[in-house]
Amino acid sequence: MVCLLTASSTMAFAEAPVAAPTSSLIETIAHVEQGLAEVKKSDFAAANLHLKAAVESSDQITGNDTIVKEARANVIQGNIQSKQGEIEKSSEFLNKALVSYKSL
Repeated sequence: MVCLLTASSTMAFAEAPVAAPTSSLIETIAHVEQGLAEVKKSDFAAANLHLKAAVESSDQITGNDTIVKEARANVIQGNIQSKQGEIEKSSEFLNKALVSYKSL
């Protein structure tokens, strides 16, 4: 009986799926990338929409809370800078956010 339980518990671990990025993480990265592209084209209204969506979808990301909070703060700062027309500063913040999100 013990051998049977041991064998079945080992198989349960072997069949466990490999953790994949969550859809909200993928969605957040896509919105930040699209927002960054819009900032670089000076289309700040479209960038604002993507960056707001990125912040909203980042609320659903599970994982390292410190990295998620830092990345989210960079998206918010990037959005603030884009509203002020600061393309380079906004791009810096958004690139930092992308690096952080992709590290998850």
